[in-house]
Amino acid sequence: MREPNNCSKLLRRLDSLSTVTIVGVGLIGGSFALAVRKAGFVKNIIGVGRNKNSLMRACDLGIIDDFMTIDEATKKSDLILLSTPVGFLSDLLKSIKPFLGDNTIITDVGSTKLEVINIATSILGEKVSQFIPGHPIAGLEKSGPDAASDNLFRGQNTILTPLDNNSNKDIELISHAWKLCGSNVIFMSAKNHDHLLASISHIPHFLSVMYMAQVASSEDSDLRLKLAGSGFRDFTRISAGSVEMWLDIFFSNKKFIKEELFEVRNIINQAEKAIDYDDRTSLRFILEKAAGARRSWSKDNFHE
Repeated sequence: MREPNNCSKLLRRLDSLSTVTIVGVGLIGGSFALAVRKAGFVKNIIGVGRNKNSLMRACDLGIIDDFMTIDEATKKSDLILLSTPVGFLSDLLKSIKPFLGDNTIITDVGSTKLEVINIATSILGEKVSQFIPGHPIAGLEKSGPDAASDNLFRGQNTILTPLDNNSNKDIELISHAWKLCGSNVIFMSAKNHDHLLASISHIPHFLSVMYMAQVASSEDSDLRLKLAGSGFRDFTRISAGSVEMWLDIFFSNKKFIKEELFEVRNIINQAEKAIDYDDRTSLRFILEKAAGARRSWSKDNFHE
């Protein structure tokens, strides 16, 4: 049990933060900024990024109050949210470390966690205790500050994969921030996260992209796209997502993605074999299993 004084300090800290820095003020980072600002959790929000025009736009939209370099922002921040592809993480943490105060927390929104934790541990050393890995499961095929919304995370899940040496008060603060955004916060191990997300997030995007690439590469692609209807639209929607982000994800989580692709190929092979042998019973079993699972999931999650 915490001492009363520590409890009081924690409650005051959870009430609000002075300054939060968002590195990567796009859809996810911008939406987090808008949500915590709306909740009154933050007094000042700083933006950091490579594109000055994008940062100026974020200022115009009221997402951030100011923008500056990462070293300047780190010195001023209570919380730093890293909302960039995993490929940029190493250089960012190297820039942050020399200026990182003892009470500043770092968190991320990356779709993979094992690689992120390995990078953070190797660069931050003992200060990795101030890094709490996270992943909000929300998004759109749109990007940039104009796509940001203070409701993006409402009713969605955010997964936290804390490290053994993270403090309880820091974990509580990050959890509290995501709950203020409207998220359901779930805790799990980084390995479990990466394995699950390979199946329910990374593989769907991979399949959508590969199929869309096949259609776009066909000789009569214009006609195919002209005739395509709602099923095509729904299946290929996510293929329009950020190329840079998904390129990073596919390489970052390749072990589990390859494992899940192996299982998908097994099902496809079973279905193809059933078609080859006019085996309606086997193909019907696959179709009914998929249809039943999808209808049940839709009912439980979206009340369609």
